[in-house]
Amino acid sequence: MSDTLPLPEDPQSLPPVLAGPLLRRLEPTRLVLWLVGSRALDLTLRLQGVGDIRLDAGQCTVVAVGTHAFVHLIDVALDAALPCDEVIEYDLLIDDGTGIATWAPHLLYGDAAAPNFVLHARIEQLLHGSCRKPHHPAPDGLLCVDQLLAQEHLASERPALLMMSGDQVYADDVAGPTLRAIHALIERLGLFGEHLAGAIVSDSAELYGHAACYYHRADLLPALQSNETLRERFFGGARKPIFTSSSADNHLVTFAEVMAMYLLVWSPTPWTLIAPKPPKLIKERRERYALEQTRIDAFKAGLDKVARALAHVPTLMIFDDHDITDDWNLSAQWEETAYGHPFSKRIIGNALLAYMLCQGWGNNPDAFGSMLEKTRLLSATGQDHYLDSEVQDSLIDELLSFQKWHYVLPTRPALVVLDTRTRRWRSEMNLKQPSGLLDWEALSELQQELLDHPSAIIVSPAPIFGVKLIETVQRVFSWLGYPLLVDAENWMAHRGAAQVILNIFRHSRTPGNYVVLSGDVHYSFVYEVLIRHRKA
Repeated sequence: MSDTLPLPEDPQSLPPVLAGPLLRRLEPTRLVLWLVGSRALDLTLRLQGVGDIRLDAGQCTVVAVGTHAFVHLIDVALDAALPCDEVIEYDLLIDDGTGIATWAPHLLYGDAAAPNFVLHARIEQLLHGSCRKPHHPAPDGLLCVDQLLAQEHLASERPALLMMSGDQVYADDVAGPTLRAIHALIERLGLFGEHLAGAIVSDSAELYGHAACYYHRADLLPALQSNETLRERFFGGARKPIFTSSSADNHLVTFAEVMAMYLLVWSPTPWTLIAPKPPKLIKERRERYALEQTRIDAFKAGLDKVARALAHVPTLMIFDDHDITDDWNLSAQWEETAYGHPFSKRIIGNALLAYMLCQGWGNNPDAFGSMLEKTRLLSATGQDHYLDSEVQDSLIDELLSFQKWHYVLPTRPALVVLDTRTRRWRSEMNLKQPSGLLDWEALSELQQELLDHPSAIIVSPAPIFGVKLIETVQRVFSWLGYPLLVDAENWMAHRGAAQVILNIFRHSRTPGNYVVLSGDVHYSFVYEVLIRHRKA
């Protein structure tokens, strides 16, 4: 860690806002925003047509994740409904009344004095994407959102929302330069450390300084025969011979690492606070690091525009596997292995906790009241710079059994977002077989949510109607006992779940028209599907 900038003694040397604001769930009488400050900020929301709203503890929940890092979860109920289909300016004033034009001018378009948003009476257009990996050798897809918003002239032409259907971050596939930047940011902001059970390293500080920290995290597992499967789950970097390869040798482990990742992929500001240098590597790794550095530099160059887009369009999110770890909950055997070991359970739990703070809460704040309070209790234990392991593990246990990650937007048409990761229909015949993406109870709830809607938009991170050739290959590998090799997690991989979802579509009181949006698969296709045995 000696190659990074030192932690500043004076917090005033840090900018007040590290990331955000991100517009999350917006409704005519409710505005939900996300922001991370270098201290707990005294905020005022200035809203066109309404005036100034001083945000108190009831409207802004602050969660410390480090000495100089505070997540601000803003949830403002309005007495009167805001107008639809009109541009509405907003601003966030800090402490002495300085607005976004002063502390984040990169968030503004053209000569605008403040950012703005549009509330739509109907979802006529929306933006959809998934799978945002910073070191992928292609331009950042979110730059297209900024380009579109920069060109739009009429409020009616602005998309109603941006739907990100999984893998907003890759906790399990991290470039060396990104991991180096994560560690520099952890030190700069004093992000809380933690104790680690079941690993060769005893705590986060020992992890960050270990020789295996970069590109060799598999070596941090105890060398026990019983852990062979666990090693494959998280750090194997095993190539998948059909469609993709996985590279988990920089898998994020600690809560601080995942939080730093979110800051670095959503805002240009944290990058200005650090000056990471390459760690000591063998020649082969140095070459890989240099290649990854060029890709990360290109990604970093567009972050001001990404942040600008996210400050202008409401964004909804749902996890898929890479937000947590590759093949998350793919089979009952996977679950037994991963949750049966304290180290892998902590890895999963840390990513899920960061997901809740950075993604899940903003989709549906009402679902997280109790969970948020327990997160604040954990945060309070970090005042000596290390989180309390007992409190952390207890919270992780609750997160792993939490059943309200899904949500429904009361829009026209209704937007129904599925959690296809945590409520799975496990195979009763063979623990190795892929689990169904929703269990019977979750499918029953889905049917109730769809009843009597004339139309609906369904967001399922995994495709409901996939490409038949690929699904056939996945079925063959699953039959041979190797579902992990081909990511065999599609709706048709589990006969029970597949039949129920098709029957829901056939039900006479469920919508006659659907749009189904899915991510996950890294290729594009559009189907028009006609449902048999329904009138017309």
